[in-house]
Amino acid sequence: MKIRLLSIAWHDLEEGRNFYERQSSDLSDYFLDSLYSDIESLSLYGGIHRQYRGYHRLLSKRFPYAVYYKMDNLSVEVWRILDCRKDPRKITAALPNPN
Repeated sequence: MKIRLLSIAWHDLEEGRNFYERQSSDLSDYFLDSLYSDIESLSLYGGIHRQYRGYHRLLSKRFPYAVYYKMDNLSVEVWRILDCRKDPRKITAALPNPN
């Protein structure tokens, strides 16, 4: 199954990487590796995750992040990758209304 990240999702990853880079460069590398692994798992497990506001939500295994995605029969489209430590209202506001 093909996985596509929207530009805003790439931006979310970059924000997370920058946060962990300030802690340690090794930690930022580990963050990216972990999130990429979680996202790649969607090629096998896409669609099994609980839905939130019309998006499937994959919770990262190692970091407090959630991957919000939509899918059809041929592809997975990652919309946002958000820090779960944020105010829930900000997370809700960051997710566009599903069509």
